[in-house]
Amino acid sequence: MATKPVSDAQFDAEVRKSTTPVVVDFWAEWCGPCRQIGPALEELAAEYGDRVKIVKVNVDENPESPAALGVRGIPALFLFKDGQVVSNKIGAAPKSALKAWIDENV
Repeated sequence: MATKPVSDAQFDAEVRKSTTPVVVDFWAEWCGPCRQIGPALEELAAEYGDRVKIVKVNVDENPESPAALGVRGIPALFLFKDGQVVSNKIGAAPKSALKAWIDENV
């Protein structure tokens, strides 16, 4: 399973109403650290398969979702379980750290 782009209009259905834990990556095309963690998130999405959904929200195209969560810097990662934020992480990190963070919170 690959990462999935999600818009503001899809956010509630794809994230808040998901029965599976969801990692939301708030990112932008111009953001170097965002591009840096992109491949790691793709790999993790494949590794977790149906157990964890990883979605990407482009903050330039979808300003409402990040604003509602108080995102001030990117990359910003939020982990949702049962429609609620259980953890968040700001900034780039290596794949091993991202995996440990997801495992710790799922």
